[in-house]
Amino acid sequence: MTLITNHMPTEELQRLDAAHHMHPFTTGDDLAKKGARVITRAKGSTLTDSDGNDILDGMAGLWCVNIGYGRDELAEVAARQMRELPYYNTFFQTTHVPVIALAERLAELAPGDLNHVFFSNSGSEANDTNIRIVRTYWQEKGQPEKTVIISRKNAYHGSSVASSALGGMAGMHAQSGMIPDIHHIDQPNWWSEGGDMSPEDFGLERAQQLEKAILELGENRVAAFIAEPIQGAGGVIVPPSTYWPEIQRICDKYEILLIADEVICGFGRTGNWFGSQTMGIKPDMMTVAKGLSSGYAPISASIVNEDIAAVLGACEFNHGYTYSGHPVAAAVALENLRILDEEGIVTHAANELAPYLKEKFESLGDHPMVGEVKVVGMMGSLALTPDKTTRAKFAADVGTVGFMVRERCFANNLIMRHVGDRMVISPPLVITKAEIDMLSARARKALDEGYENVKAAGLFKAMS
Repeated sequence: MTLITNHMPTEELQRLDAAHHMHPFTTGDDLAKKGARVITRAKGSTLTDSDGNDILDGMAGLWCVNIGYGRDELAEVAARQMRELPYYNTFFQTTHVPVIALAERLAELAPGDLNHVFFSNSGSEANDTNIRIVRTYWQEKGQPEKTVIISRKNAYHGSSVASSALGGMAGMHAQSGMIPDIHHIDQPNWWSEGGDMSPEDFGLERAQQLEKAILELGENRVAAFIAEPIQGAGGVIVPPSTYWPEIQRICDKYEILLIADEVICGFGRTGNWFGSQTMGIKPDMMTVAKGLSSGYAPISASIVNEDIAAVLGACEFNHGYTYSGHPVAAAVALENLRILDEEGIVTHAANELAPYLKEKFESLGDHPMVGEVKVVGMMGSLALTPDKTTRAKFAADVGTVGFMVRERCFANNLIMRHVGDRMVISPPLVITKAEIDMLSARARKALDEGYENVKAAGLFKAMS
């Protein structure tokens, strides 16, 4: 067996990576020339690369490492479960202890009557599952024509063919195409799209696009509406206060299923266990993943209410994955939930860390390139602009300036992601106040350096 250790020179690791490894969401040729950053270990909120640099992870991996890195308990649980029952499927009238316990725990945590759980391995798979659940539900209720699912532009619901169609990322649609009966309405992004409207009026207008779409497509054809409580990968887009109450009213009025995609917002990220609770939503279904295991093992779930479970329970649901409810992943997720709960991580993050993060991150709003700061719980974003008054776009392709600032973040040992020309954060829920200070200081330094580079390139001006 070939063993590649972390002690190989960085250049050699980068060469091997470029030769054989195809990265997600990456232009491979460009990365091969530059060389990938090689992460070798992590603890708490800190990553260490192959050159020994300590990097503050302001993104909790991909929005997921809620309990932080290096928790031995999860490794021990995984090892114990591997020795006892490393794998068995949940097909053919079979189950096992970890998946039973995890399903029960999720039913306890989920709001309302969301008491039934179908397991998958990623948010993408869970949202694929949701499409089949929704359409099977209406078929079984004698309304097979109800197949249309409405989503939003700039939403992210996964990267498989079906889940990317469900999402609203145009670049993904261009490469994978669409599947039938998916319809998109505009996102509630007031900063970029609100024009002269007040946030409250804009929120109502964007929500009412759902009702308009239902009437245009036909009430008898619309099956469900899916949305993230707060758009994560879309740039931490926090909808105006008027948006979600109107969406809820419309879903209730037309009796369409409301699906809350909690892949990013779930498990403490927004200040409650679920973003639906933070935003006052009463979903019929929830998608969960990421923070379910804090990224330590691949696992996701679709959580559905009593009505949906009863309808699906009366038929054979022809759906499933080899690793649905994998015993090791289920055991790891269960231990992760125990730690979040018993150590009070969710409540501490909400009551102590989130207000401090908000204060420190909002202080960046005085920077000449920052037009808007949004923080909800332990996630936030900075909208970059050359003109705060008019909320103007830069005289460059969208994302050019964001990328320039992101590069300075990396140079200053901070992981802060750019989405277009928005900078976003989502740190581990166990980040300390001292580390929040560090995050704020490094972010400001990156903004300062990015600002100088943007001006030098002649880009600090509004698009004409």
